[in-house]
Amino acid sequence: MTDYLFPPAPVPALPVAGEAALYPVRRIFCVGRNYVEHAKEMGQEVDREAPFYFTKSPSTLTLSGATVPYPPGTENFHHEMELVVALGAPAFRVAAAEADAAVYGYACGLDMTRRDLQLKERAKQRPWDTGKDVEHSAVMGAITKAADMAAIGPQRIHLSVNGETRQDAHLSDLVWSVPEIVAHLSTLYHLGPGDLIFTGTPAGVGPVVAGDAIEGGIDGLAPVRLTLGAAE
Repeated sequence: MTDYLFPPAPVPALPVAGEAALYPVRRIFCVGRNYVEHAKEMGQEVDREAPFYFTKSPSTLTLSGATVPYPPGTENFHHEMELVVALGAPAFRVAAAEADAAVYGYACGLDMTRRDLQLKERAKQRPWDTGKDVEHSAVMGAITKAADMAAIGPQRIHLSVNGETRQDAHLSDLVWSVPEIVAHLSTLYHLGPGDLIFTGTPAGVGPVVAGDAIEGGIDGLAPVRLTLGAAE
């Protein structure tokens, strides 16, 4: 039995529809600017040569239904509704035509962002970590197995704050498709079970404040919900 100086953190994990066992999370990758209209609202253009990525620590994973404190260090905390891909098989240098074989399932996710910190660092050409890798910032609903999900494309993706719709688009608006993302990311990493990929957010992102109730959905998937509490 291994001795530790202090108890190790629990393994971050997600529920799976129809399964008693949980899906253990190994890594969280996120695709940037994968919807044209969102790129425009951020004053940017889509890089059509290849997708680009940032990461979140697995410890940022938060289950749907949680109430979390408004994070420190920001006055402009934004919601970003996303389709999340959960991998269930190894993928290294796979072709897009083969990438679906590595997908275990899909889920609704919120990429919560300290926008003021992100933009401040972006302006200085520095990493976005303080804007994106934030405690409780990867909020997810239950995973639906790929076999139980229709082909990705026509599904509506949407988000509301206190019942008011903020984001509303379709997965067909993705610039880079799920197979293209998995294939490209597999040239940079040895992907495998436990890896999550947030695939980008449509237009309509905006600030939320303490007391706000956020709900996001994608046709065919369990919704994701988050309530913001007071700042710590």
